Amino acid sequence: MAEERRVAVLDTPDDVASQAAIEFEVRARAAIDEHGWFAVALSGGKTPAAFHSLLASPKYADDIDWPNIHFFWADERCVPPDDERSNYKQALDALLAPLRIPEANVHRMRGELEPHAGALDYCAQLHKFFGETIRFDAIYLGLGDDGHTASLFPGNAALDERETLCVAVHAPENKVAPWRLTLTYPVLNGARSALFLVDGERKATVLARVLEGPSDVHALPAQGVSPKRGSLIWLVDNAAATQLRSRV
Repeated sequence: MAEERRVAVLDTPDDVASQAAIEFEVRARAAIDEHGWFAVALSGGKTPAAFHSLLASPKYADDIDWPNIHFFWADERCVPPDDERSNYKQALDALLAPLRIPEANVHRMRGELEPHAGALDYCAQLHKFFGETIRFDAIYLGLGDDGHTASLFPGNAALDERETLCVAVHAPENKVAPWRLTLTYPVLNGARSALFLVDGERKATVLARVLEGPSDVHALPAQGVSPKRGSLIWLVDNAAATQLRSRV
């Protein structure tokens, strides 16, 4: 169970992106003050793209200690890094390149490798940076229409993984790119903060099921995210929150 659980309902998708950026800055400052760096895992998708672009805007570009921020990914499609489907490329174009983030601070999943080799490579990268205990300062996540998050899909064996940090998974047939790399629950639930960004009316039903429905992690993998010694924060817009019984 997360130490803090908060659901913030905001007016628009732009407001979700804006609050996500505020949360980023607050957590980055606190982490850098505490241990000298801020380790964050990103996700792909339309909502994170707006958030990434906002971080690269003058409002944040000059106020955040970027040289001490290290970027990782919650999941990746098994495609080359210059492929338009790549979560890394999305962040590179919107955030990393505009801010000229040093390569040493960018820890991408190598989607161009054979999937299982790519997963092993990322496990090694995580241990090289963190040591034995993997503890992100923040992990940003999305919510799929089917209840998945990162690339933890309903019914997938990865949902039962309790030791391996990153695994290769075969995505459902209707998903972009058949193979994915994904962080597992041990990593997601070891974070200081996990933040979900959700917007749009099409997410209303699944959001209500995840937040207020019966617990069923194998059907709704997003329910399995609950940092044991950290915060679980949902930033959602009005359209996505229409079916929630309780709203903040």
